[in-house]
Amino acid sequence: MPKLLFSKIRFYEIKDLMPNMKRPRRIDIVLNRKRRKKDIQCLKVQKIHAETYPSNLSSQTDHKLHLTLENLLKDKSKKEHLAAFRSFLKSEFSEENIEFWLACEAFRSTVSPDDLRQKAEEIYQEFIQPTACREVNVDHHVREKIKKSLEKPSLSCFDEAQKHIYLLMERDSCPRFLHSDAYLSLKRKSRTLWYV
Repeated sequence: MPKLLFSKIRFYEIKDLMPNMKRPRRIDIVLNRKRRKKDIQCLKVQKIHAETYPSNLSSQTDHKLHLTLENLLKDKSKKEHLAAFRSFLKSEFSEENIEFWLACEAFRSTVSPDDLRQKAEEIYQEFIQPTACREVNVDHHVREKIKKSLEKPSLSCFDEAQKHIYLLMERDSCPRFLHSDAYLSLKRKSRTLWYV
């Protein structure tokens, strides 16, 4: 059976007729648009209300549900979370990452230049040196830059490596930790203590 082919002229004639035709509007689409606008407005009002009047209960549950690596490392009230994260990393044979990050943070608080040189050497020998017992996974160029900076160490000589390790933990280890049994049981335990 031969197929009918429309010529360009015929196609444009049909196309020109289309704007003149009124298509019936579907009422369900119109109503859904109105509902979406109302829902968006309600969400905006709820967000503004939550920002101006934060409730203690919602903030308590929110910070437990949305635990980030930054909160885990910086917040002193989450010591049990940090200990659980350390043990999780130890079970995955990557505890040198958290230990290196914490050593770099302690290194930044060093005041005297003599202590600075000594601590920099210790960190390099323990974590950065290619034959280190707890070697962290950093780029060769970063490793060489740190080695050169050890001649005259500064507070920022480990910054690039620390940032690299932080991003590695944030992208890889922390999401797996948040889905691990150790974290889920810790979260369950803190919830039961909250309600008791």
